[in-house]
Amino acid sequence: MAGKNERQRRQARERYRRQQEQRYARQRQMRRRGLIGVGAVLAAALIASLFVVFLPGGSPKHPAASASKSATPSPTATATAVAEPAHHCSYTAATPVARKVSFPPTAPDYTASYQATINTNLGKITFNLLNSKATCTVNSFVHLAEAGYFNNTQCHRLVTSGIYVLQCGDPYAAGTAKLNCSTTSKIGTGTPGYEFASENLTKATYPAGTVAMANESSATTNGSQFFIVYKDSTSGLNASAGPSYTPFATVSSGLDIVQNVAKDGYACQYVVSGQSEGGAPKEKVIVDSVTIKKT
Repeated sequence: MAGKNERQRRQARERYRRQQEQRYARQRQMRRRGLIGVGAVLAAALIASLFVVFLPGGSPKHPAASASKSATPSPTATATAVAEPAHHCSYTAATPVARKVSFPPTAPDYTASYQATINTNLGKITFNLLNSKATCTVNSFVHLAEAGYFNNTQCHRLVTSGIYVLQCGDPYAAGTAKLNCSTTSKIGTGTPGYEFASENLTKATYPAGTVAMANESSATTNGSQFFIVYKDSTSGLNASAGPSYTPFATVSSGLDIVQNVAKDGYACQYVVSGQSEGGAPKEKVIVDSVTIKKT
């Protein structure tokens, strides 16, 4: 009888171990997806509410920015503060490569002023790029746009709770694809084959109209994916350890397009360990092209 009970205990431990491994694997996948962890935002909000109760007075870490980016390790891939505008930029190899493109130039045009126009099936969304504050990020975005990297892609992730963002910039989410929110899909995991360090985080805020980089909750894992904030998300995106997502542009026109898409909600939801991580927007947002204009 003792032998039978011991076998049952071993089997129970083994089942628990497998369940935990599956749970951690799903969590790792979502981190690689560069998804801003909504669960973390809500947890942080709950903790904050408890402090409010007892003291007087989410997070897509990548959500918004989140997309799988298994970066190739590099001894130089560290987030060191640089004076802006930066005169030199470093980009290091990363995978998986969603669409092949060359690395951006290491010498950015740090004196330029840029305007980007996202030409979508729903109309134009125009950004003013913050070249003097996030030079290497803008340098990369301009490079990708001019290389046609964003052409015929769709914005694959919408978040409507905790943070309020629409995430775009992964060619795995082709314009013709039907997003089913599968946790085994490559959509949301793509990189341009390189990554780079965060910028412009000191006292960063995320009001409506902010455009920021998605990453893997790491300061050196920025790539091609970005998100548009359609409603103030400062408290959610700064809920844990302060700003983590590089603000590199502001929307000058077309924010209403994103807001209307958000009103329509999800076609499906990304769910990890029972927690919603946003979803694919019900109304497709297809990026036909991105044009850059020096102003």
